Amino acid sequence: MPRKSKSAVELQQLSPPKITLKTKGLTEKQKQLVRLAIDNQNKIIFISGPAGSTKTYVAVYSALKQLKSNDELDLLYVRTVIESADKGLGALPGVDDKLRELLPATTGVVNDLIKKQRVQAMPINFLRGANWINKVVIADEAQNFTFKELTTLITRLGENSQLFICGDYMQSDINGKTGFKEMFNLFNDTESRKQGIQCFSFGLPDIKRSKILSYIIKRLSTHN
Repeated sequence: MPRKSKSAVELQQLSPPKITLKTKGLTEKQKQLVRLAIDNQNKIIFISGPAGSTKTYVAVYSALKQLKSNDELDLLYVRTVIESADKGLGALPGVDDKLRELLPATTGVVNDLIKKQRVQAMPINFLRGANWINKVVIADEAQNFTFKELTTLITRLGENSQLFICGDYMQSDINGKTGFKEMFNLFNDTESRKQGIQCFSFGLPDIKRSKILSYIIKRLSTHN
């Protein structure tokens, strides 16, 4: 009996969602980070910077560029707490907003990426035992991770995968127990760069959210 050919709808459901990034000019500093991200030699990229300096935005942008060029890759977004599993990515301000900012709303590609599980989210306390293969992982708000949690995070990295760790030295919700700055400084040297671990910093001039935020961060940074 001849095998039935798949319908156009079935083929569309099986095929990877087509990723088309919105055209948006990047600053030279943002382009520097993207160049680091798309270099296959770089496996871990620490990104520090104040609020509004586009840390998560450029990490998600870089991740989507890689998903666009490689259908085998998935995007995993990690934070300290997920309120409720049944809320999905809606409970994760940051990645959902950035996906919708970077991808055309009319194509339904964001929902398609989530439905096909090419974009997933996970709390950091679920990572033990994980082995990431063919993944681009973005760990956001990393100033809220302890040194031990960050150690668990970076030791999950497997073949054909890349890890972005985004954090802000000025903000922490864990009473000063953050391990982000210590981990950033530990790997911020020539030997680590040769091994594919990069440390990248945004500063006050890179704040894009608003002019008032630049002023606020500048004043706060001088407060003891």
